[in-house]
Amino acid sequence: MPTDLVRCAWTGIQHPEYRAYHDTEWGVPTHDDRALFELLCLEGAQAGLSWLTILRRRETYRAAFDGFDPARMAAYTDADRSRLLADAGIIRNRAKVDAFIGNARAYLALTDNAAGVFDAWLWEFVDRAPVQNAWRSMDDVPAETSVSRELSGELRRAGFSFVGPTICYAFMQSAGLVNDHVVSCFRHPEVAALGG
Repeated sequence: MPTDLVRCAWTGIQHPEYRAYHDTEWGVPTHDDRALFELLCLEGAQAGLSWLTILRRRETYRAAFDGFDPARMAAYTDADRSRLLADAGIIRNRAKVDAFIGNARAYLALTDNAAGVFDAWLWEFVDRAPVQNAWRSMDDVPAETSVSRELSGELRRAGFSFVGPTICYAFMQSAGLVNDHVVSCFRHPEVAALGG
């Protein structure tokens, strides 16, 4: 991808991983249940850290958590928890590891592991179509919204953790429930054209 394109300011010229993520993934409407579950977990793992820290470990997270297969994760034992807490390739935070496992159990309870249920449930929060924002600057982009607060509350009621309103809004951005590319960014019209 050319480096002279106008991008959202958070990509930073010094971080090629951010640019690649921004240019190909961020804000693209996602409808795969497993991918949505993975994003929700990883956004929770980011709490207190930078997204770059998690992005650089994403493949290790996928390997450590069985490709974010909720059924496998929900069956994790104390031995699995110990294995994860010893894995230097992920953030070895007990609360976050426990949240991933608990979130897998909550996901299964919410969806009965039926394909498309999580996708449909999440997209109802935005009336099944991405919210097309028209921010002029990243300073205009909110950290949370009334919808992310509602989503956070519903996820918590369903048994999920590490899903506060700010985490939920970051998830909504990454999963394409909202298009938060600034209007000057070359990706704004591209992502808008994807619809939902």
